[in-house]
Amino acid sequence: MRLFLLFGCAFIGFGSGEITIDVNYHENIGIKEAARIKQAEQAIDFDGGKITGGWNAALGDHPHLGGLVIALTSGATSVCGSSLLSNTRAITAAHCWRDTFNQARQFTVVLGSLTLFTGGTRVVTSSVVLHAGYNPNTLHNDVAIINLNWVTYTNFIQPASLPTAFVNNNLAGYRAWAAGFGRYGDNLGIGNNQVMRHVHLTVITNAACAQVYGSTVQANTICTSGNGGVGICGGDSGGPLWFWWNNQRILVGVTSFEHISGCQRGFPGGFARVSSFIAWIQALL
Repeated sequence: MRLFLLFGCAFIGFGSGEITIDVNYHENIGIKEAARIKQAEQAIDFDGGKITGGWNAALGDHPHLGGLVIALTSGATSVCGSSLLSNTRAITAAHCWRDTFNQARQFTVVLGSLTLFTGGTRVVTSSVVLHAGYNPNTLHNDVAIINLNWVTYTNFIQPASLPTAFVNNNLAGYRAWAAGFGRYGDNLGIGNNQVMRHVHLTVITNAACAQVYGSTVQANTICTSGNGGVGICGGDSGGPLWFWWNNQRILVGVTSFEHISGCQRGFPGGFARVSSFIAWIQALL
């Protein structure tokens, strides 16, 4: 599972003209992933096959993770991820609601499920608050709060905690989990079986990340190493980066961007740094 940014018509480049990220998420990634995931889930019913080449998550491993099935104003369906923060709030990437070319009209938040198009607790909402500083052309301040009807906690549905104890810690060297319903590698056919997946990643310094992504990396960005070809991939946008601390799941990142060249090329993954947005989040909880 990793978010990788595919070729399309809206790119951001730096330095000598190198293309690093794509800001047309829904058209180039989300809509295609929605079709692939739905067909893959249906294939599971027929052949019972299992995903290979990575880690499948077990139900309850990431009880704060909410998959997003997105209805766009164009009539197309897209996908993202989110993290539950309370009985009535979740957080996702702002570009899941609005990128440079597409606008969502409705989210279906899928909680307590290993599959995205079936199962779990499904909450429909059109109430989403984007950060006032969000820029879809640069993915700066790429966070949004989702307002939900009351969600009852269970063994498989629980909120993540905010990183209030880590505001002044850049977290470089920490190991954290990313999770989502997206792809688990480059060049996968639409028929690959599909369930929630997760990966354990190492946080790197923003300086190291900026060597790849330039000014896309801000102080409110957090990045993970892509060494070994592991990380986030297509369809994982908006999902969590988190680690265990003091018996809590501490949410430290919201999946935002990856390198345009693919999932398994060793480039860092980029997330909105949750500690930079705590005051804004708490004002909306």
